[in-house]
Amino acid sequence: MLKSCAGLSAVWLAEHVADILAAQDHVHQASQSPAPSRFEFFNPQQAANAEAIASQIIPTDDTPGAREARAVYFIDRALATFAAGDRALFVEGLSQLDKKSSKRFGKGKRFSDLSPDQQTKLLKEIEKTPFFELARTMTILGTFSNPEYGGNYDKIGWKLLGFEDQFFFKSPYGFYDTGYKAK
Repeated sequence: MLKSCAGLSAVWLAEHVADILAAQDHVHQASQSPAPSRFEFFNPQQAANAEAIASQIIPTDDTPGAREARAVYFIDRALATFAAGDRALFVEGLSQLDKKSSKRFGKGKRFSDLSPDQQTKLLKEIEKTPFFELARTMTILGTFSNPEYGGNYDKIGWKLLGFEDQFFFKSPYGFYDTGYKAK
């Protein structure tokens, strides 16, 4: 069974190699730009709501949060590419949040228009839903993943974690022998 799954994975990769390379090139170019890239999947209101959700999940306080890490661009890119199967769930979740916002806080009020306290109250009501779990996961990935994937702008997430982005490490030859004395 395991070998057949590996074979299927190899076939899938072979069939999608051009798309994967194009996505990789796109995010590499976007990560090099100081200006945010355009949204590929979200319309402006969906992007505002997704950013508001992300900003509640990883808020800005004395340190930068998901907004500064531009996690919304990672979420957008994910839904435009590898997470396309989650589009309907995400769009429906955003729509439901707007409906709840309008019903509870005034006609025409969108989730992104609410105060942070109001946003938190609504998000607590849906925190056990598949939509919130997806939004939470995407926010975390967008804040802490490799910047080449569209989020973690200026390596903000890595700085918060204290991660050194050295993808190679030098061996500390000799430091462990300094206290050794030959007998």
